[in-house]
Amino acid sequence: MADVSSIDTREYEAQFGDYVELLKPRVMRLVVFTALVGMLVAPVPVHPVIAFASILCIAIGAGASGALNMWWDRDIDAIMKRTMGRPIPSGRVQPGEALAIGLALSGLSVMLLAVFANLAAAGWLAFTIFFYVVVYSIGLKRRTPQNIVIGGAAGAFPPLLGWVVATGSISVEPVLLVALILIWTPPHFWALALWRNEDYKAAGIPMLPVARGERVTRRYIFGYTLLLIPVALAPSFTQIGGIAYFAVSLVLNVVLLAGAWRLLKRQESDRDADNFRAEKQFFGFTIVYLFVHFVMLLVEATLRAFDLSITALPIWF
Repeated sequence: MADVSSIDTREYEAQFGDYVELLKPRVMRLVVFTALVGMLVAPVPVHPVIAFASILCIAIGAGASGALNMWWDRDIDAIMKRTMGRPIPSGRVQPGEALAIGLALSGLSVMLLAVFANLAAAGWLAFTIFFYVVVYSIGLKRRTPQNIVIGGAAGAFPPLLGWVVATGSISVEPVLLVALILIWTPPHFWALALWRNEDYKAAGIPMLPVARGERVTRRYIFGYTLLLIPVALAPSFTQIGGIAYFAVSLVLNVVLLAGAWRLLKRQESDRDADNFRAEKQFFGFTIVYLFVHFVMLLVEATLRAFDLSITALPIWF
């Protein structure tokens, strides 16, 4: 790990909000939402009490992952402007507390999910926590510019978790949702890395712009965007998609491709002149892009529930 001498270790009495922040609530919201969608679009209904308890367990597991990630990354978090205000580097929560909370919540979330849902869902939750903390945070993040490509799988598993809670098994639909998030993650984070490049460079994290340069990163963003488009459209042809999802996804992908093309053609003088405005806009749109795709899956599920779904698209699976 990097030098931790810059971390503030002064005496401080942690507040409740500090521990909430330790669990990365923003990331938790995305995990909860995509897991909930995976559960609601599954063909097997889930009792509301079981659904609530399961989503709570998944949220706790996500928070545990966040706490363990902050514990491990406390040295580089103290260096980066974007993260130096987090609870550990700012001295509001001690590293030992974060580790204990992360481990305790990890075990609690997995055990309770096994009780409320099923062993398969609990196993996937345990694997997701392990993947994010050990494979990504400890194993990949500081070693390879492809860190986010592989490590993004941890953030892609929640819709599969929700589906397994409902069905106890895996089918092509949740796999497509996992693939959607998995391929969406690199261009999303690389856009952030372009305008936070100096932060990552100072912390010694080999994000793609640091390791390969801006021009290569822009090419990768465009390439992954091209790869993402058919994956995003694919659920339209399964039992969870339909015409409404397809139409909205098509529009979103046209806008995303236009944004990726704009980034590809950018020159250093362009981004210096407007302070990475295009990169920030692309990053912001990717958040909307993913959110709306999952909202449309809920719309399709609602239409099917009221027998209003348009089924003109052939179902491939």
